[in-house]
Amino acid sequence: MLETGTKAPDFTLPDQNGDMRSLKDFRGQKVILYFYPKDMTAGCTKQAQSFAALNAEFQNRGVQVIGISKDSVASHKRFEQAHALPFILLSDPEKQVIQAYGVWQEKKNYGKVTMGVVRSTYLIDENGVILKAFENVKAADNPACMLQEV
Repeated sequence: MLETGTKAPDFTLPDQNGDMRSLKDFRGQKVILYFYPKDMTAGCTKQAQSFAALNAEFQNRGVQVIGISKDSVASHKRFEQAHALPFILLSDPEKQVIQAYGVWQEKKNYGKVTMGVVRSTYLIDENGVILKAFENVKAADNPACMLQEV
């Protein structure tokens, strides 16, 4: 995980529509950058739906929500459409941003050790500096907790 107070690494990735998006495009507003393991899984769906339900509140506070996983653009599009997600989903199949933000880590599940995305969320300020970093967040609670942080 990256430390609070450090500059958030800039990046450019395709969104669910294939449009290229860069973190620097959102300077001047706060960004919630959340990393999740996989589209259409129970926890990730619950987290995305909760962010969607609170999206108007985030928008009213001038905060842009952006989700990132290693899923493809096409997978993100299906995820967006299936759950009417009103925010940006970025595709990072090469894991460049996932690794730059320190969320590609060793995970243990039922005694089996694998590498994967640890569900993590960053709050980035208007100048691109990390205000808060949360690791191993609970999918269902994360959006409401983040709303309290902004």
